[in-house]
Amino acid sequence: MPLSKNVEKKIAKKIKRCQQLIEKDAGTEFCEDATKTIVVCNAGLSTGLEQEALLKEALLYGNVQEVCFPPGKSYCYLHFALMESAKAAYETLNGQCQLGQDGAVLLLAFCRELPPSSHNVCSGEMPNGLILEKDFIDSETENLLLKAVDCNNIHQERERAELKHRKVKHFGYEFIYGANNVDKANPLERKIPSVCDILWDRLRKMYPLMNWHVPDQLTVNQYEPGQGIPPHVDTHSAFEDPILSLSLGGSIVMEFKNPSSGRQFYVDLPARSLLIMSGESRYDWTHGITPRKMDTIPSVNGGLTVRRRTQRVSLTFRKLRQTDACDCMFPKLCDTVQKATEKQASLLESYAAQVEAENVHRVYNEIAKHFSDTRHSPWPRVESFVRSLQPGAVLLDIGCGNGKYLSSNGSAFMFGCDRSDGLLQVCRERSFNVFQCDCLAVPFRDQSVDACISIAVIHHLATDDRRKKAIAEIMRVLRPGGRALIYVWAKNQQANSKMSSYLRQNKQNSRSTEQATTAEIIQLETVAGINDCTLPVHTNRTPFQHKDLLVPWKLRCDENPSEKKATFLRYYHVFEEHELDKLCLDENENRLEIVESYYDQGNWCVLFEKKDGSSVEL
Repeated sequence: MPLSKNVEKKIAKKIKRCQQLIEKDAGTEFCEDATKTIVVCNAGLSTGLEQEALLKEALLYGNVQEVCFPPGKSYCYLHFALMESAKAAYETLNGQCQLGQDGAVLLLAFCRELPPSSHNVCSGEMPNGLILEKDFIDSETENLLLKAVDCNNIHQERERAELKHRKVKHFGYEFIYGANNVDKANPLERKIPSVCDILWDRLRKMYPLMNWHVPDQLTVNQYEPGQGIPPHVDTHSAFEDPILSLSLGGSIVMEFKNPSSGRQFYVDLPARSLLIMSGESRYDWTHGITPRKMDTIPSVNGGLTVRRRTQRVSLTFRKLRQTDACDCMFPKLCDTVQKATEKQASLLESYAAQVEAENVHRVYNEIAKHFSDTRHSPWPRVESFVRSLQPGAVLLDIGCGNGKYLSSNGSAFMFGCDRSDGLLQVCRERSFNVFQCDCLAVPFRDQSVDACISIAVIHHLATDDRRKKAIAEIMRVLRPGGRALIYVWAKNQQANSKMSSYLRQNKQNSRSTEQATTAEIIQLETVAGINDCTLPVHTNRTPFQHKDLLVPWKLRCDENPSEKKATFLRYYHVFEEHELDKLCLDENENRLEIVESYYDQGNWCVLFEKKDGSSVEL
């Protein structure tokens, strides 16, 4: 039905706005004259448009050679074999075909060419080790297999409960979906049907050099049109190489993805075909089936077409691995590597917590009074930030120490928290609003404060993950638009040929840099740490030689000045330039904006603002 002039004008305006956004986002060059390539300007993967549904409409006007659905975008592309076909599709579908979001009409425009990332469905280079044998069995064998597995006769209630979207049946061993593994100690009475033996003889003859194992586990899946299975990899440590998948009854398109390279490959599995996943394709690629009722496939005459799905039964054959570990060369998806990494991370986390308990929390409790007596004057730029808060604003000082900033703004609500009992006692004696907590778990509600400061705190955390978690806590309690100021000790204690106050307190450092060589002023020892790890002990008032170290604090003795001073070792991670910026932006790039990053008297400092509408996942 022809559109009215008024409707045509409205649609033209909407298309123009969409074109401007797509040009900026993808660099697509639009044109007024007809071409073979059409851009669907307002529908794509992000709006829920299905490739098969669009292709079904487009094929009515001629041969479609390529479709391109950019990931996460609200637009897509169609490339026709003939310009006349593209023109006919444009004239009929533009402003009338209701495949847009919530039934909106499609807005179409012509462009010069497809984006470089486009690719043909079911084309390209197959993953290494992936073999597809079409017509691996005949229809008679197919019927024998379907009868032997009898997917309609499912007795295990557990299987029914766990897989509501498809029927499944196990032979040899039950596949445990929560663990993606099998219980080797509990084989099933139901063994792999003997009719399957003809498959192994055929494989040995076809691929005599391949290391074949007779499978001892079979999973049978029955898929109805519209059903699928999420992308996954068969557990490395559970099963040998290769994995076999035999398609019975119906055809389907399976999708392979490589998380390392980002490559994708679509393979059409016809009925009675056998898919062999070995080597790289078995270990380093995920495979899955998207739930839908049609598949896009290459047409016989070239280009693309759609095929309706019918009921399909898949037989996945596996051989249990005798050892509990995998020794493959593909660590990205390897559960053996992941378990080792998790164990190492757990040990590191445990060690970090012990280091902080012994060389941060305990030390500051011991030196609290002496430490407080040396911390009188607020740092000017920190105090300026606190004083800039509007009346009634809520500030949280995380790691407030003796509370020297909690009196800097009398018109704001000021709260402080710290781990040290001794330092909190000093704050209470000064009538500050303080409470005890760890900076990794602040007992404040989400989005409840207007500003945060964390001064000389995060450098006491012993791993990057713990430092990130502390920043995530700051982000969590900040309101959208709220600001935070973080100070950490810099490894470089000299800027613009000027030493920090920390170095200037050492008289030896008053000599020129050439005279005060590293060999003269640095004396490093190492002490045994927790779990047989070692950390260097820094010589006070000298340049830092390590990023992770122990800094001595010599506790004065007021009662007996002649008595030898007790020495406590505090853990520090001193920061390189831009390291704090990266730590703040990592996992938060879209949720915060760095307002200022600067160096201030031996400290790296970041002032950031939480963006409006941001939400923090912890």
